[in-house]
Amino acid sequence: MLQGAMTAMITPLRDGQVDFDRLRRNVHYQIEQGIDGLVPVGTTGESPTLSHQEHQQVIECVVKAAGGRVKVIAGTGSNATAEALELTGHAKSVGADAALVVNPYYNKPTQEGMYRHFVMIADLGLPVVLYNIPGRTAVALTCPTIARLAAHGNIVGIKEATGDMDTASQIATTCDPATFSIVSGDDSLTLPLMAIGGKGVISVLSNLLPQRVKALVRAAGADDFATARQIHHELFGLFRVMFIETNPIPIKAAMAMAGMDSGELRLPMCPMAAENRDALGQALRQGAVID
Repeated sequence: MLQGAMTAMITPLRDGQVDFDRLRRNVHYQIEQGIDGLVPVGTTGESPTLSHQEHQQVIECVVKAAGGRVKVIAGTGSNATAEALELTGHAKSVGADAALVVNPYYNKPTQEGMYRHFVMIADLGLPVVLYNIPGRTAVALTCPTIARLAAHGNIVGIKEATGDMDTASQIATTCDPATFSIVSGDDSLTLPLMAIGGKGVISVLSNLLPQRVKALVRAAGADDFATARQIHHELFGLFRVMFIETNPIPIKAAMAMAGMDSGELRLPMCPMAAENRDALGQALRQGAVID
């Protein structure tokens, strides 16, 4: 079952190239800190600006570095079904445990088109996690379509990033929790989503603080909502500041400030504005991440 604290991994870039040594170090750090799963080449991994070759190499690197110690859910989505099939087939061939597949973006397919898209990918045999993020894709899976897709044996869950708790509640009431998991796609909504039946988070902040994110998810999963609420309040400022500019700009800057430099961004992503960098630094100091 898809559950726990999982990291939406950044892709380290150095001199215009993927820094695979840094990527492997990041994998080892995450596992040493107790994270439950790794999600390479999603939005946080700058997948839109990686070539297909880089995309495949990053997935293979993470799978090999993880060495079966944690689950690897590889980002393999595309707005073209043929490309998503190619990326998912490759992820399956190198040993990924599941695929995170985003709604087809830009071309704005109908619900029927999206249903057929996801079913064709799921038919490859690798477990599929739907990624519902209309703020990025301009189209959202509706709850009836999600319920229809959840009936497919290889579609095992959804990364819910609509920001709408009513949508999450409807998914929870129409999909079998024994076979279909809901995980948060927004750090700040992990606690409320788990309160209505969610199983965890695919987190941005856990690139930097995997232990703390894991502690929140573990407490909520044990119905210890007093502890989970306390951790949520402690981390809330950091959750929010990670989106002061477009993800992954702030998390890469934060990691560099904390001595975990993961390199540059690739255009059109660019370094933070000075005033936002100051706000980020202040939040990191208030959260005792840096001195």
